[in-house]
Amino acid sequence: MNLASASVTVGTGPISFADVTAVARHDAPVLLPAAAREGVASTRRIIEGLAQDVHPHYGISTGFGALATTFIESDRRAQLQASLVRSHAAGSGPEVEREVVRALMLLRLSTLMTGRTGVRPVVAETYAALLNAGITPVVHEYGSLGCSGDLAPLAHCALAVMGEGLVRDASGTLMDGGLALAAAGITPVVLAEKEGLALINGTDGMLGMLVLALADLSRLLTTADIAAAMSVEALLGTDAAFAADLQALRPQLGQATSAANLRALLAGSPLLASHSGPDDPTVQDAYSIRCAPQVHGAARDTMDHAALIAGRELASAVDNPVVTLDGRVQSNGNFHGAPVGYVLDFLAIAAADVASMSERRTDRHLDANRNKGLPPFLAHEVGVDSGLMIAQYTAAGIVSVLKRLAVPASVDSIPSSAMQEDHVSMGWAAARKLRHSIDGLGRVLAIEVMTASRSLDLRAPLTPGAATGAVRALVRTVADGPGHDRFLSPEIEAIVGLVASGAVRDAAAGVVGPLA
Repeated sequence: MNLASASVTVGTGPISFADVTAVARHDAPVLLPAAAREGVASTRRIIEGLAQDVHPHYGISTGFGALATTFIESDRRAQLQASLVRSHAAGSGPEVEREVVRALMLLRLSTLMTGRTGVRPVVAETYAALLNAGITPVVHEYGSLGCSGDLAPLAHCALAVMGEGLVRDASGTLMDGGLALAAAGITPVVLAEKEGLALINGTDGMLGMLVLALADLSRLLTTADIAAAMSVEALLGTDAAFAADLQALRPQLGQATSAANLRALLAGSPLLASHSGPDDPTVQDAYSIRCAPQVHGAARDTMDHAALIAGRELASAVDNPVVTLDGRVQSNGNFHGAPVGYVLDFLAIAAADVASMSERRTDRHLDANRNKGLPPFLAHEVGVDSGLMIAQYTAAGIVSVLKRLAVPASVDSIPSSAMQEDHVSMGWAAARKLRHSIDGLGRVLAIEVMTASRSLDLRAPLTPGAATGAVRALVRTVADGPGHDRFLSPEIEAIVGLVASGAVRDAAAGVVGPLA
């Protein structure tokens, strides 16, 4: 499927993981079905009726947060909504990545289209128009406590819907929001009762980053199995520990998946066959090799749990207050980011541990006392050349960072809004650090793939299996084989690119078939 042209329909039901990545990363156009628009209009009529009531209704005729008991006269409510958005667009720091902002906007649009928020159809239509025009509001790194959802990031997006603030157009040019909307033929929205509140209450930023992280981790955990298989071969290890009957003694699902990948990748390996049999001196490999399915599998199980939570969140209508099916407008606490924040932190722990194991395998390749006959540091001329010594330093440095990033954000809480919001999730912070963790994991795995490829070369005339050999051949398209020392950083970055694009995974899968 051509993701750049496939449209995504946003109606009353949940959007999918694939929908999020299609819109966020591939600019898939968004469609709003007529029936869902009518549902939005129907709910809006309830809000308009309550707006005429002399009794206060939170978010419709009152202030917000600690000012929830302050009644606002009807002639001031448009200003109230605009003031809410302007004051909450208080982010600071570097710009957040375009794909994150687009995911955030799509998820907010999805909630608007449930008909539970009380906005007019024109608000949702304008949101969709910005996405389809490739207009990306400038959202900053800092500003969200994850409760009431991602307030500041969402407020920067709402500001753009109003034709204010800063945005980047489809070409990436920084410009005034009003000018960008005018150039795209989009009329800015003048917010009415409840609408400003509906645009900024939600877990959309942290959830968008979670969905994107799950897509990346799925690729990286398969790549981790491939890297481990290359190391098993190159270090003259054994695949005996990966046998299905041994793995079944501990029926962990992710472990079984990783072990099956390793068996497929190592099947028919001439390198393994060269020392297998009753005379094989390898009684048991080091933990970083023998226990790869257990660690990679635990990470897979953690990812599956995170996907379960993300799927539930995609099916949610997160706003405060919400319009219920029986017509009540009810305050609630569904905007709290704890469910999402927890699993974001869990994934950062898993990423750090998988990277840590990968770095240990890389180190074994370079240590002449443990690499079973390979030259120290895989150097061409020992003493003159340093080989891949400092590549391991780079991996170790990244792993150290990942360990610090594994410290959970969701256990922190700083009260705000005059103690009305006295417990917050820090889910946005958990998501931001997970993005750094995923980047680091990809780099550590790339260094192992590079190192294992050189070790496999040095085992000649023995040859690796077809799948791992295909990965080594791919690596050789961007990085030379063994030889005198050379400028190493460009080769590392090129292999990082192969890992990030999925090329490493695809090279192996092209031989053995799809890998889980």
